[in-house]
Amino acid sequence: MTESLWQATRLVTEAVGAHADSWDRRGRLPDAVVRDLSRRGLLAAQIPAEYGGLGLSSRDNGEFTAHVGSLCSSLRSLMTSQGMAAWTLQRLAGAGQQAAFLPKLAGGKLAGVAFSEPSAGSDLSAIRTEIRTDGDAVVVQGEKVWVTGAAYADLLVVFGSYREGAGVVIVPTATPGVRIHRVADPLGCRAAGHADVRLDEVRLPADHLLSASGAPLAMLVTAALTYGRISVAWGCVGMLRACLAASIRHTSVRVQFGKPLAEHQLVARHLGELAAAAQVATLICEHASRCWDEARSDLVTAAVLAKHVAARNATQGAAAAVQLLASAGARDSHPVARAYRDAKLMEIIEGSTEICQLLLAEHALAGSR
Repeated sequence: MTESLWQATRLVTEAVGAHADSWDRRGRLPDAVVRDLSRRGLLAAQIPAEYGGLGLSSRDNGEFTAHVGSLCSSLRSLMTSQGMAAWTLQRLAGAGQQAAFLPKLAGGKLAGVAFSEPSAGSDLSAIRTEIRTDGDAVVVQGEKVWVTGAAYADLLVVFGSYREGAGVVIVPTATPGVRIHRVADPLGCRAAGHADVRLDEVRLPADHLLSASGAPLAMLVTAALTYGRISVAWGCVGMLRACLAASIRHTSVRVQFGKPLAEHQLVARHLGELAAAAQVATLICEHASRCWDEARSDLVTAAVLAKHVAARNATQGAAAAVQLLASAGARDSHPVARAYRDAKLMEIIEGSTEICQLLLAEHALAGSR
């Protein structure tokens, strides 16, 4: 473990402490906590040092993300959102735009990334948000739904149609015409600040339109989603590790029929499957991060595979953990109960299970020709 990774892990462990349950119940992360973590560069730890970030590799940031995911999936979701915003800037913005915005994301500002719309979820080609230029300004009109972190955000990275292709624009949430409505009582990651966003003729300086705008939507979206999928996958690894640890603790001390639950074969089977699920998810995330760090051509497919396998394993693993802990794990305050709710969302966001399966099938078919 590098010194930077060790320090990051220690700081976030201290910040979360025993508060994850109360944050989840309240549906809100403390502003002071998230601002402090952002100022320390911990919400987007792959931002290069030249912009004030930690400059972690994908591999180290993945392990850090897994650790945060084992503690609080809502905070991990905020990290994913912040990291996606930062990577979108690194990938699609010009040098001046990167210099203007990346230090903000490494220095205390919070960001959300706005893809989905009421009629554009898995089919992002149905996006209706319009980005247009008007003299020396750029104007945004549209509606976004379920934007993670938007309830906390200072900046929104908004995707929309632009000229003959697509565009990406940085929208400060304090700009006139921006309206944010928090999603009430989400199933999981309750404190992640999910919100719907309305953009009514929002006028911005022209340099808020990222340099790559005008390119095909698929190219722009894939750049952001690849980061998000790897981050979600590593977060699922964290959930699996937390569920396994809780299951081992409980089944080792809970005695039924004269012996600890862990000594009953059917219980041991669940533990073995949960351990295998955590290990498989870890290995496939390590592969995706290795592809990222080595800039390999199969990165996009590796990210889809990692997200698909890790999210599915987390959903099944959390269900197994609840089964093992029974009434103890069925209490809303218990970490495995939170994981049971949180993991299901991971099969939906950043490309649903079904979309991942279609993408993987397309890749397999292309490779057979």
